[in-house]
Amino acid sequence: MSEPVYIDLVSDYAFKRIFGSEPNKDLLISLLNGLFRGRKSIVDLLYEKNEHVGDSEEIGTVIFDLICTADNGEKFVIEVQRTAQINLKKRMLYYSSKLIADQAPKGKRRAWNYAITEVYIVVLMDGFTFSQAEESSAVIHDICLCNRETGRVFYEELGFIYVQLRNFTKVEAELENDLDRWLYVLRNMSKLNKIPVYLKKTIFEKLFKIAEYAKLNKEERAMYDVSLKRKWDAEAVRQYQEQQLSEAIQKGLETGIEQGIEKGIEQGIEQGLKKGIKEGIERGAEAKSYEVVENLINELKLTDDIIVRVAEVSLDFVQKVRADLARDKK
Repeated sequence: MSEPVYIDLVSDYAFKRIFGSEPNKDLLISLLNGLFRGRKSIVDLLYEKNEHVGDSEEIGTVIFDLICTADNGEKFVIEVQRTAQINLKKRMLYYSSKLIADQAPKGKRRAWNYAITEVYIVVLMDGFTFSQAEESSAVIHDICLCNRETGRVFYEELGFIYVQLRNFTKVEAELENDLDRWLYVLRNMSKLNKIPVYLKKTIFEKLFKIAEYAKLNKEERAMYDVSLKRKWDAEAVRQYQEQQLSEAIQKGLETGIEQGIEKGIEQGIEQGLKKGIKEGIERGAEAKSYEVVENLINELKLTDDIIVRVAEVSLDFVQKVRADLARDKK
């Protein structure tokens, strides 16, 4: 395989290298301003933490905690995640609540009077989308707390921006603004061999210059290659699980229709369909157990701890499957 000209920006190593350092903070500022679409105009940011936890705790997770300064002088907190999909919404709620709770002083709470700084979570969803049909088609979900009855914003200073990169399909000639340009390079940079004419701006020229694969030294290339392989493995697992669930639900639907037809009445068909769908979903969940683990061991050669996380099973279960496979080979 020939060497790429540019690195994949949404691999863990590349994302941290490009967006996680002080000299390159203008790149992250430009990306964030594009995502806020005029609601905020960030002029400076401070890396409160620069945490890379993808090696041990999660597959595909890079977290930046940022203190941002807007053009009007206000300061607010942003957490940027390049993250995997397991329990995504709950995890983001947990992270946002922690960012809020961490602002509380250890003493003098009354004097503080809950002067909470604005908090935003930005999530780059690479290779997957939300599961619900009404959520899965958009590129960007800009989420806030609102009144369920009126739709009016209830609290303006907590927000979540989910970017479903897989849904961004514009080609070069269709790029209209800097947000389009950023989404385009995030999706396509590793496939390019030169900077496109539609990206001939100072900020993107800098991005392409520092993202050249040839500029990585031997150690950096090794780290990048490991990160890229981890990304590919995670994507293979996701695709396999989606296929298993789809097949199980389809089988359940067919079973439900057959049961409904056998009863010969409209109520029977409806009940049969409901039962079939329920059984299909349950069967899809079961597919995450023995068969999925078996394939993750045989086909992807993943380690036990990774299988536990991606298949959502216990370590004892994985070890049992591995022992069964070893016994079968004898």
